[in-house]
Amino acid sequence: MRVGVPREIKTEEYRVGMIPPTVAELVAHGHEVLVESGAGAGAGIDDAAYAAVGAEIVAGPGPVFARAELIVKVKEPLAVERRKLRRGQIIFTYLHLAPDRDQTAELVESGASAIAYETVTDAAGRLPLLTPMSEVAGCMAPQVAAHFLERPCGGRGILLSGVEGLPAASVVVLGGGVVGLSATRVALGMGAEVTVVARSAGSLQRATDQFGAAVHTVRSTPEAIHELCMAADAVIAGALVPGAMAPKLVRARTIKAMKPGAVLVDVSIDQGGCAETSHPTTHAQPTYVVDGVVHYCVANMPGAVPRTSTFALNRATRPFIVALADKGLQGALRDDEHLRAGLNVHSGKVMCRAVAEAQGLPYVPALDALGR
Repeated sequence: MRVGVPREIKTEEYRVGMIPPTVAELVAHGHEVLVESGAGAGAGIDDAAYAAVGAEIVAGPGPVFARAELIVKVKEPLAVERRKLRRGQIIFTYLHLAPDRDQTAELVESGASAIAYETVTDAAGRLPLLTPMSEVAGCMAPQVAAHFLERPCGGRGILLSGVEGLPAASVVVLGGGVVGLSATRVALGMGAEVTVVARSAGSLQRATDQFGAAVHTVRSTPEAIHELCMAADAVIAGALVPGAMAPKLVRARTIKAMKPGAVLVDVSIDQGGCAETSHPTTHAQPTYVVDGVVHYCVANMPGAVPRTSTFALNRATRPFIVALADKGLQGALRDDEHLRAGLNVHSGKVMCRAVAEAQGLPYVPALDALGR
């Protein structure tokens, strides 16, 4: 199979879809790999490193999209990229389709097969290709909150850790998954007072097991979230419904009641965000203010630490990339129900139930489309 790696074009996105060791494995299996010149530069990987393991370096995205049967990316294809996709081509990347009707419609129209990292599962029901970036974003979130709490950034002008004789900042973490627990670990390490809010008793127990009495845990209810956010200096929102829109946990009335200069870091913005007042931002312009509350809603947070993110992500995606190249789409998806769960769009049909329900579109099970 011919596999292509284009340079990411989303604003301030520096990650790359494949690293040289993955390319080397594909080449060893007899596949061709096309890498757009400069694709790895943001992650500190130069063209020579790809060429050394057998990749063909091509100028611009045109040859990659025109010649490759499998496109491997990091972020969703933007409009200019979607227009290059064709029927029978496979694209493997983060898609986050539920809140993005335009992308869904254009992927359907293209006839391509779009497999989303974020809905691939494992035997335990987890999301192994979302986990590494969720961990990165969760670890980043307290750092971001600490920065934007500084007065020159519009924040309350307080130190996350506090100092001798003064209290630490109050941080509320919404969600007890990978994002939430990673954010909690870093926030506690920075000296903040942390409360984890989660819907399930299991998530709260995991937080207690991991952090003991250092963390407060609260069962998620609208009333509890409202009260906790009003008292918080920073809120980190990381709740997730796989493949679907993020739950709107923070109401506009809650934002209005929060402390002036408090910070909201909405890690779930890729799936629409957890606050009614959230909308996507970029690394170039990361924040905006609503009712005195600083909103940080960067839709590709891990892109700010591209080397860490690229290597962590490719460690997880590599076996799936190799399987798709070795077996082709039909064989790989028939053999692996977990990879099959990642198929969101195929031959003009929506294969992810959560995306179909979010957008009011017909849903077709993947096995039906692939021919049982």
